[in-house]
Amino acid sequence: MAGRRDPLRGELPKWLNAALIFGTFAAVAARELSRPLRRGKEDKLRRDARNAAFAVLAAATVAVAEKPVVGPLALRVQAKRLGLLKLLCLPAWAEVALSVLLLDYTLFIWHVLTHKVPLLWRFHRPHHVDLDLDASTALRFHFGELVLSVPWRAAQVRLIGVSPLGLALWQTLTLMAIMFHHSNQRLPYRVERRLCRVIVTPRMHGIHHSVVKEETDSNWSTIFSWPDYLHGTIRLNVLQDSVDIGVAGYQDPRQLTLGRVLAMPFSPQEEGPGPKREPLPVPPTVLAV
Repeated sequence: MAGRRDPLRGELPKWLNAALIFGTFAAVAARELSRPLRRGKEDKLRRDARNAAFAVLAAATVAVAEKPVVGPLALRVQAKRLGLLKLLCLPAWAEVALSVLLLDYTLFIWHVLTHKVPLLWRFHRPHHVDLDLDASTALRFHFGELVLSVPWRAAQVRLIGVSPLGLALWQTLTLMAIMFHHSNQRLPYRVERRLCRVIVTPRMHGIHHSVVKEETDSNWSTIFSWPDYLHGTIRLNVLQDSVDIGVAGYQDPRQLTLGRVLAMPFSPQEEGPGPKREPLPVPPTVLAV
């Protein structure tokens, strides 16, 4: 009975979870229409349909491959008091807050690995080859990448000691964050300059999706921006109008049909070095201050 009364064994109410996720998507989609940040390269309806297909496959993969592993593991971690956070005997609110921070930080590490480990990059590349960047790109992840991430996610939960409530809150915040920072919405510079000191913003993450490799190898964070500041991988002195979205060697829309992108990890193509860009001074129209 005591376990049932443990608030950390619960999850977010379904209505609240749905309201947060769909509310975020609706809000950023509306802003994209009224205040776009970048001009589109591809037909939006075609892209949205392609990315929606990716989203359906991704959701099915998470339901089949990740949830049956990670959900029961979080319950066991909470019941058996396993992992780092359980050693600290923190109040429930503090444990949940710290679990979100540590999950976000270890996701930062995973994100770096998906770019640096050749096998992982093959499966992460379909996310980056999108020629435009908007909220639909946030849902565009290859099902193979999600399968490969299951052991990492399980290790996160077990080693950190993440409760079901901490896991559910982090998953919801992560989905909200990636829809926000992938979105093609133009925020006022003065607002975004302040926001990017705390959370990842559209201009900040747009630099990570640049075709220029030195820019792609920066701004790895997901929810909070502090991991990039901590590791010196933050890059803000890039004019947004000069950011060319995509991956070198994949700039032809005919290469990026749904079938070809799904098959991409299994038939890797040489990307070449890609373009380079000299570091810019910090003008008043970039995020760096």
